[in-house]
Amino acid sequence: VGGAHNKTIASLHMESWRTEMIAEINRINQVLPNTPAYEKTAAIKQWRDSVIDEIYHYKAEHHRYVKQAVTLLELALWKAKLDEKDENGAAAG
Repeated sequence: VGGAHNKTIASLHMESWRTEMIAEINRINQVLPNTPAYEKTAAIKQWRDSVIDEIYHYKAEHHRYVKQAVTLLELALWKAKLDEKDENGAAAG
């Protein structure tokens, strides 16, 4: 896996995603030796598309996880503000 690929793979936040992407990237080394010369270009294109599709999938998953985390954070902040109001109201009353 080359330099630019290492950076992309390292940016994946879950270890299982990194492991799967490394396996997918390395898969071409298993496929090409057994592929007839006239099919190599098609095999490489199919492999490339598969790698890109997986990266997009993990990017979408990451976005979904970030959205969930932001929602939870917003709810926690909202609850903390309500609790603070209740404490200030009880102290004044």
